[in-house]
Amino acid sequence: MQIVVIGGTGLIGAKVVRRLTGHGHTAIVASPSSGVNTLTGDGLAAALDGADVVVDVSNAPSFADQAVLEFFRTSTANILAAAAAAGVGHLVALSVVGAQRLAESGYFRAKIVQEELIGAGELAYSIVQATQFFEFVGAIADAATVDGTVRLAPAPFQPIAAADVAAAVGVTAASVPVLGTVEVAGPQRFRLDELVRQHLAGRGDPRLVVTDPQARYFGAPLDEHTLIPRPDALFARTRFEDWQAVTGTTVGR
Repeated sequence: MQIVVIGGTGLIGAKVVRRLTGHGHTAIVASPSSGVNTLTGDGLAAALDGADVVVDVSNAPSFADQAVLEFFRTSTANILAAAAAAGVGHLVALSVVGAQRLAESGYFRAKIVQEELIGAGELAYSIVQATQFFEFVGAIADAATVDGTVRLAPAPFQPIAAADVAAAVGVTAASVPVLGTVEVAGPQRFRLDELVRQHLAGRGDPRLVVTDPQARYFGAPLDEHTLIPRPDALFARTRFEDWQAVTGTTVGR
């Protein structure tokens, strides 16, 4: 099977490419470095020529509200049009568990638009919605830091290793289209503030983590259900402490 991976040089994309190749598929990397620009459409037609499946794990270069919305709206429309013209049979896109509940955040509004465009299109598709990556726990702390203090809500969440996300995307790409969404999550449930506190302490970061129920997550309020996967989600095996032991505590800075 010939599978084009848009964003194939990124954190998830590179892992997806390795997994697909290891399972005997022809995985083609499509990214700006390979001459493919989904925002302008340059290189898309050539990259998708002969493809059976296209996987979109790309991300916006800027997370500013208007820029990220423009990226996902335009790039998704370009991918859908080019894939249809090339006769691609299956589009797989990576999104976020709870995106629809995070609509006060500009980034998640953009992901909602991406999902809506894919769902309204004529191409058979599967949307893999993942919970927060272990690798981004440090970035969550950074985004919530003001004057050296990290303020986070005590909201439950179930983060996942990037390698497990890539595995779910790879399996989905090699399977028949779901024509809907599949959720993937890690095996453990934590409180957001507590896990960030643990992670920062483990890498010797002196920042104080304050529990604040009103603290926003990338601009969106959280409650007990916002970040939690559905009961029918796929649950990965990698535990947070096992990931830490393999990667080291400095990962996620």
